[in-house]
Amino acid sequence: MSHHPGRLRRLRRALTVLAMTAAIGAPGTVAFGDSPNQPHPLRPWVKSCVRHHGPVGLVHCLGRHPRQETTPRAGASLPRLTSSIDELETPTANAAPVGITTGSDDNLWFTENAANKIGRVTTGGTFTEYSITTSDSGPAQITAGPDGALWFTESNANKIGRITTGGTITEYSVPTSGAYPWGITAGPDGALWFTEPGADNIGRITTGGTITEYALPTSGAYPLGITTGPDDNLWFTEVLSGSIGQITTGGTVTEHAVPTVDSLPIGITAGPDDNLWFTDAGAAQIGQVTTSGDFTGYDLTDAVFPFPWGITAGPDGALWFTETDGNDIGRITTGGTITEFAIPTSSSSPLEITTGPDDNLWFTENSTSQIGQVTP
Repeated sequence: MSHHPGRLRRLRRALTVLAMTAAIGAPGTVAFGDSPNQPHPLRPWVKSCVRHHGPVGLVHCLGRHPRQETTPRAGASLPRLTSSIDELETPTANAAPVGITTGSDDNLWFTENAANKIGRVTTGGTFTEYSITTSDSGPAQITAGPDGALWFTESNANKIGRITTGGTITEYSVPTSGAYPWGITAGPDGALWFTEPGADNIGRITTGGTITEYALPTSGAYPLGITTGPDDNLWFTEVLSGSIGQITTGGTVTEHAVPTVDSLPIGITAGPDDNLWFTDAGAAQIGQVTTSGDFTGYDLTDAVFPFPWGITAGPDGALWFTETDGNDIGRITTGGTITEFAIPTSSSSPLEITTGPDDNLWFTENSTSQIGQVTP
């Protein structure tokens, strides 16, 4: 087993700075339905911190904010409930799992960021782990490819990885150095699309390994999450510019500013209503954006700073998301009704979430190195 306590401390520190700044900043939040002034820009030193530590620096939160009882805002969500949540420990301790997806073999596949492995777990709870060839590669997001393999980003190694369901790994170097590839998704064109927060690029890789990169109009945008939209374009989050981006398969980019104070969009997914849904960690909201760029936002009220992260479409027609600092799994209907479920293990830092082949929701617990399962 290979652990990196020093690196984990640095990663936690970076998220702490980002989280504290977003939480302390403005006195209130502007609802998306209002007509706000231009969103407040993040402080320059916050941007410098995030760029210095790389996208993987968003993973951990050391010195967590104490949960405080607050008066719910307008549009308050329901109280936290107890749901059927099971948790499974990864075979490797301190693995720090991040991304998770369902493979073509009907198993769950996930990344082990600190252990430098790709993990697989059956719906029955049996684990298998595969070591990545490049050491300290920093595996982040993972997605099922059109070729039946799993594709993942290696944020530290600046590579895109591919693993077959039999465990054979191939790696491809990203042309731009220091790109820190993070988010990845299967595109509508039979290729994989990924984000480069360190280079402000969106990347495309064919299943044969050919990579093309497209520069974003906004410098310092920090693209992170990415998904295929209902319009057959790619949609992505820009953490530091507070925007949602859209790129066609031909490489034309459009950016839509989120009309919320201190917006920090993180995860994004296509919803069953033909809109895009995203987590906004800075505003403590779940956001919805149409393919024409119209926004709606829904407040989270469970914690003073829940830091919503991953989001996915569930089997029940709702959206499911994680609250990294709130230690909850959330559910939001397309009409905006929110329910939050407490995770049994405290301070687990849930990150990514996906619908499994068993129609349960599966998620990574980064701080406790567990894989969670919630029954809708």
